[in-house]
Amino acid sequence: MNFYSRKLIKPENLNARNTLFGGVLLQWIDEEAGINAMIKLDTKNVVTKYISEIDFVNSAKQGDVIEIGLDFKAIGRTSISFSCEVRNVFTKQTIIRIDNIVFVKVDVNGKPVPHGKNTHNLKLIK
Repeated sequence: MNFYSRKLIKPENLNARNTLFGGVLLQWIDEEAGINAMIKLDTKNVVTKYISEIDFVNSAKQGDVIEIGLDFKAIGRTSISFSCEVRNVFTKQTIIRIDNIVFVKVDVNGKPVPHGKNTHNLKLIK
């Protein structure tokens, strides 16, 4: 798993239980995975197509620092997919796991179009 970005949990990220709001975390994951899809496919024209079952393993609280990790899973004719794990930077405790996040390259009308990439010509992201 490659961990790409870190986030500090601040008061505006909390739910009524004073832990990280799941919707905020999912927004961060979608953004990070979308950026990786854009880089790997050399285009800004990608949209989130599918996010599989989301497993909230542990919570995060104010002051925690989390990191978002992504692994490339597969490439299709119009799509690219990743798995994701978010963990606490200091404890390494898993916060969330998502097995499959799929992005699709689209045209100006929002219709899927081939991206022309395969596993051999994808950019390596470190």
